[in-house]
Amino acid sequence: MRGSVQWRQTISIAPQRARVLFRLLLLFTLLPLVELTLLVWLSAHTDWRLTMLFVIGTGVLGAWLIRSQGWRAWRRIRDELARGQMPTDSIQDGLLILIAGLLLITPGVLTDVVGVLLLVPPLRRFIRTWLKSRWQGRLQVYSFRGPGRGSTRASAPLVALAMHDRSM
Repeated sequence: MRGSVQWRQTISIAPQRARVLFRLLLLFTLLPLVELTLLVWLSAHTDWRLTMLFVIGTGVLGAWLIRSQGWRAWRRIRDELARGQMPTDSIQDGLLILIAGLLLITPGVLTDVVGVLLLVPPLRRFIRTWLKSRWQGRLQVYSFRGPGRGSTRASAPLVALAMHDRSM
């Protein structure tokens, strides 16, 4: 009986994996083609030196912005934890800043535009609320405290994250 339950779960998971693999295939094949096409078009309509300056400049800008905004997000996370608050918005901001920096470091026009847009705080807030609505009900956060034998490190809250699949 137990084997048949596992078999049914495997069948229901297989289409999800196929969708994920298809999306990854599209991401890793179409995105570089679109980026290359945009860079060639930009180079043809301006100057190749300006295109190179754009690619190198956005890479340097991305590295600088990820450092400055990333440290700001890290301080907010530490301050919220010190006040005993769960820093969910700050953690999400930090992840979006990290993604923005990685997109800016990646050579290309489309990834640079998306990276810059992720660094705009009002737009980042909008994306954060969209992500919350999308993931609501799929993630549960459990928090508990350690034994706390005089050490502040041992009594700090531990956080666990569990993801629940709605399709099953």
